[in-house]
Amino acid sequence: MKNYQQLDKFKLPQNFRGKGAITVQFWWLVQSTLFAWSPQFMYGWRRFLLRTFGARIGKNVIVRPTVRTQFPWKVSIGDHSWIGDDVVLYSLGEIEIGEHVVISQKSYICTGTHDPQSVSFDIYSHKITIEDQCWIATDVYVAPGVTIGRGTLVGARSSVFKDLPAGKICLGSPAQAIKDR
Repeated sequence: MKNYQQLDKFKLPQNFRGKGAITVQFWWLVQSTLFAWSPQFMYGWRRFLLRTFGARIGKNVIVRPTVRTQFPWKVSIGDHSWIGDDVVLYSLGEIEIGEHVVISQKSYICTGTHDPQSVSFDIYSHKITIEDQCWIATDVYVAPGVTIGRGTLVGARSSVFKDLPAGKICLGSPAQAIKDR
């Protein structure tokens, strides 16, 4: 019988997290308490916490207290961007979010995955780039390695598995450009 995956053979690549285990655990503790318990209006406080852990956060960025990120030191958010309630920035790899971007509630920005051909379930990450003035509507999934072009709107509940062009309205699973924005 063929073995498709044997998890006892899994090994996390060296320096995959980008920081040591103590820093990672401390961030997860801070995120679960000081970040998550902060009142809605305390955007400056959450920007401060993210920056303290190495995130590059522009001015007047709005990050809701229910936002989750794996490794903030791999996240960059440009000026005047909004990250909505229950958004996950699964930053196993770099996430670059431009200026004046909206990522609406419950969206999942996922930079990491596993190799389906690897019996040892090898993990890897690819950078996600969301260019300036994009709007990622509610409950959108963005896959590893994707770039979403400047000004593009991705409609609610869409799944983005490949790059999207600039200035479009894109919908579906997989998301496709349907018209100019």
